[in-house]
Amino acid sequence: MRGSCLCGAVVFEADTPLRPVIACHCTQCRKTSGHFWAATSVPTAALRMVRDDGLAWFRSSDSARRGFCRTCGSSLFWEPVGGDTTSIGAGTIDGETGVSVECHWYVADKGDYYELNDGLPQFDRES
Repeated sequence: MRGSCLCGAVVFEADTPLRPVIACHCTQCRKTSGHFWAATSVPTAALRMVRDDGLAWFRSSDSARRGFCRTCGSSLFWEPVGGDTTSIGAGTIDGETGVSVECHWYVADKGDYYELNDGLPQFDRES
């Protein structure tokens, strides 16, 4: 798997299976992405930065940080503090991903301008 930000200042790779995509509707994910955050994940140790001169991190809460491109603003990563996985924005992956959306998290916080009617499991918080 290979992915990047919009301008190419951040390019990453991982040679490991991707987790199914989770659609997170929490307020932080909606604020950082402009809608909901659809992300897969890989073990942090398996994620390789091919180019990272544009990569910046923001501590978004006591328990997580978010990686983004400081040049184009693309939201790229989410990491739990002390965790061993990195979530990757599904839309930042180049080509076919081989994964699909598995469920919706934080639906109690979702925007009022859209409906969730895809039949997938929905959780008020993380499952």
